[in-house]
Amino acid sequence: MKFDDKLTDVMTAAGLNLIAQALTIYDADLRLVLCNAPFQQMFDLPKALVTPGASFEETITHLARSGEYGDVADVKAFVAERVLQARAFEPHYMERTRANGRTISVEGSPLPQGGWVTVYTDISRTKQQEALLRARSDALSGQVLAHAEELSATNRELAAMNTALEEAKRQLILSEARTRLTTEMMPAHIAHVDGDARYTYSNRRLASVMPGRPEELIGKPISEVLGPQAYNCVAPALEQAFAGKLSVIEFTDEASARRIRGAFTPDTRGGVYILSMDVTEETQNRVALQQTHRREMAAQVISGLAHDFSNLLTIILGLQSRLGRLDDLPATAVPLIEGTLAAARRGGALLSTIADMTGARTLRPTATHIGRMLDDLTLLAGPTLPAGMTLDIANHMPDQAVLLDSGLVQDGLLNLILNARDACGGTGRITLEVKPVHETWIECTLRDTGPGFSKSALAHGFEPFFTTKGAEGSGLGLPMVYDMVKSAGGDLRLSNVDDGALVTMRLPYRPAVSATTGLVLLVEDADDLRALVRDMLIGLGHSVIEAASADEAMALLADLPDIALILSDIQLMGEATGLDLAKRLPPDAPPLVLMTSLPVDDTQFLAAQAIAPVLRKPFDIKDLIALIAPSELAAQ
Repeated sequence: MKFDDKLTDVMTAAGLNLIAQALTIYDADLRLVLCNAPFQQMFDLPKALVTPGASFEETITHLARSGEYGDVADVKAFVAERVLQARAFEPHYMERTRANGRTISVEGSPLPQGGWVTVYTDISRTKQQEALLRARSDALSGQVLAHAEELSATNRELAAMNTALEEAKRQLILSEARTRLTTEMMPAHIAHVDGDARYTYSNRRLASVMPGRPEELIGKPISEVLGPQAYNCVAPALEQAFAGKLSVIEFTDEASARRIRGAFTPDTRGGVYILSMDVTEETQNRVALQQTHRREMAAQVISGLAHDFSNLLTIILGLQSRLGRLDDLPATAVPLIEGTLAAARRGGALLSTIADMTGARTLRPTATHIGRMLDDLTLLAGPTLPAGMTLDIANHMPDQAVLLDSGLVQDGLLNLILNARDACGGTGRITLEVKPVHETWIECTLRDTGPGFSKSALAHGFEPFFTTKGAEGSGLGLPMVYDMVKSAGGDLRLSNVDDGALVTMRLPYRPAVSATTGLVLLVEDADDLRALVRDMLIGLGHSVIEAASADEAMALLADLPDIALILSDIQLMGEATGLDLAKRLPPDAPPLVLMTSLPVDDTQFLAAQAIAPVLRKPFDIKDLIALIAPSELAAQ
């Protein structure tokens, strides 16, 4: 029979309530973790002071004021001394006569993880028996013997009870250790805050979810740990949880540039449980998928209209050409015909642009060196700028290949540079800066010294056909850049600074696989495809060992420490997939590249993108080189 945690807690509480002694457990922050019913009954405590999370200081204050310790002249100083002793807790045993005349023994023992467990026993009857023995020991030797036997029995009961309590303490320590180990293995931050929004528990994973935060949180207020920006984002959800309502939110942590999902669950005994997860890659994939769906819908709507409009333009062009060849046309008709032809041709070019924007387009990220891409961009953009304008490009990216569709990114940056040129006029400065943001984003910021964006441009700049250039603009430049960025899972923003306009482009930071010519583990269940890919790898100078399933691949990895790269299909022989293989790999495993013919909106494809570079089938040797040996591609 399997017990759940709630049933175990109920049964444990019921068992502790049957113990005659009063029992308490306080944590390292002097807050109540557990107590039984005799504790409340012995000291006549209100419910608030026997509820988990209750303060030790408040409990001692209540007891001092209610006369438990007799006449206390300075309650504040008395309580401060007791709290100081508790913080430097030492194992102890003492006997104390209470204000009501009864005598209790107090036995305390510290816990390894901080805090202590204390047992209170009413020994009034034992003390009375001892006094009686001293007063009438000569006359009542028989009674002395009886009382001695009864006292001995009582001592045996106490010894048995202490043994049971030690076992309970040991089990509690083991249970907490297992719980902490489990929570610390989870890729999420699990925590609990009390009614004052201070942490009472944490699995020490906050720094991995939100870099820059401390690991030791116990006793600290959540507002201080998260910082003003992040706390302001979660404060409404936290307040709802304190009010008894479950709440889930997503927000961007500006300090780490991560997208965070937080779930806030009310604790019926006081406080709130918090689950925080880093969903940055999930959000990037979701944004890319949403943009793909938007493009598909736009293509369906526009394709039919574009076809009909294209036919009309063809008719107009044909008729105007025939009209222009007539001999008896007046001289004033010639410029009208030429203007009509020019407008029709421009309409055709616009249709081609719309087709490029809404038509089927698949991003093909390859290993890209940012420095080389920016050098090429300088060569392309330089001749288009007037003599009085300068272009400064600063690259702060590490010398490491990243996965980007370099052609589309370069086109997008060139489009932004040309827009900045047009805004500045004949003179000015354009500055492009590329840098990593917390190894989450590649951020490209483009500044110019022009007049900046108008209010309408800031509000509608990404809308198709919106332009501030009049007849000279198509209104499709920025929308196409926006479409590219969103399709890659990134973000594009427009803003103004003191001396001009600012465009911020963020793309997912995904390091490429390092080039290698070592032993490659090829995992593919289709014999013909495995043979084809094997020949490609051998042609690139690799040695190849093959497997058809995830289990077989793991066995080879265990036996062959010289494997330098794993190239695996997602769909494999057996129940385990390439995704399962990726999850089984140890931290020091060689780089992994996944292959698939699944569509880009498939859940397995999206999950694969978050794990490793993905090579889409069908592919040729250049596609393979682009992911595993970019230097060879550059040499060809």
